[in-house]
Amino acid sequence: MSSSLRSTDLCGLYLRNCPLGSLQSRGQAGVALPPAGGRATAGAGTIASGIRSQRDAPQSSFRPAHCPKLEPLLERFGPAAVAARIHASMSQNNTTILHVGLDIAKSSLQLDLAEKPHSLTNNAKGHAQLLKLLRAHPSAHVVCEATGGYEQPVVRVLHAAQVPISIVEAGRVRHFAKAKGLRAKTDPIDATVLSDYGRAIKPIPTPVPTAAQARLRELSTRRLQLIDTRTSESNRAFHYTDKLSQRQSRQLLGLLDKQIAACDAAIAELIAADENLQCQAARLDAIPGVGAVTAATVLAELPELGRISDEAASALVGVAPYNRDSGDQSGGRHIAGGRTAARCALYMAALCAVRFDPILKAFYIRLRTNGKKPKVALVACMRKLVVLMNRLLKNPNFHLAN
Repeated sequence: MSSSLRSTDLCGLYLRNCPLGSLQSRGQAGVALPPAGGRATAGAGTIASGIRSQRDAPQSSFRPAHCPKLEPLLERFGPAAVAARIHASMSQNNTTILHVGLDIAKSSLQLDLAEKPHSLTNNAKGHAQLLKLLRAHPSAHVVCEATGGYEQPVVRVLHAAQVPISIVEAGRVRHFAKAKGLRAKTDPIDATVLSDYGRAIKPIPTPVPTAAQARLRELSTRRLQLIDTRTSESNRAFHYTDKLSQRQSRQLLGLLDKQIAACDAAIAELIAADENLQCQAARLDAIPGVGAVTAATVLAELPELGRISDEAASALVGVAPYNRDSGDQSGGRHIAGGRTAARCALYMAALCAVRFDPILKAFYIRLRTNGKKPKVALVACMRKLVVLMNRLLKNPNFHLAN
């Protein structure tokens, strides 16, 4: 733990222990560097560019010739996991935690409370009834699925009432139900399965985001939605021949540009007004290839960054290679899962970094020379970037070398 982190250590943190020779990714042949996808400089940050560390840093938990499968189990290994586990352990010593399944739909809630079903509405009246039912069970721990945003109103109500709630990935719960032999799917069954999932897996409570974090996430999501809409309209406008359609398309694109600029201004103002976000954004902005947009997107999409391991950070973004071996067969390593918005932002940052950061440029060229496909090498650079971001936000004394 006291050895110095050399320039090759951070670059090889993952690849050194997880063989990339068999990592599969589609890419075009050729050894030319990819075109620049972002700005060439790190901005006005005071931290010098480079990936080398001037401070001691913990070594990777990997062992040679062994690459464990990394799953972004945020419901178990998310932020403040240690504190949550200590709290859960103390609670179990004093009283038994009652895991309560809550299946959420757009207009309805299905509650499984102490093996009794309750049907509620997903509005203010239903939320009040939910709190009334939960008051009779002080040790209740609600478990629900992420349902595309429909869970957010009731989650905010439960957080305000200081009721612990865990938002888990729907796919995991479905696989859990299949493992139990349950093929039928109804709201009451789903609520019961969520209760069983909570008792078996014991997910930690989802942390309560600050007001600034919640607004940053919403503004970032809105900005990405506007960009997607602008891209779609630009593609359609290429085929318009009618003058009215062309004029309406120009007007719509102009409106979308104004709204995107308004989101950018609101995000910049929000970060400048919050001391913690401002400090984090400045440290991320100092990385070559990372600009204001990438920093804001990463802070919005990966609030856990700086409080998790490097391996978990890579898995959350979706740039960790998973092995697929069975018996004598050694399958190719593939990336999977992760948060799309953060991965797209890091992709553009990596495109710029491999052209203008000398360390990542040399790392990229070395991988290409060794026969790695362009996309494979670029994903490896993305992984280096997210590991570096996690280190910078985790340790205030961790600096980029000159």
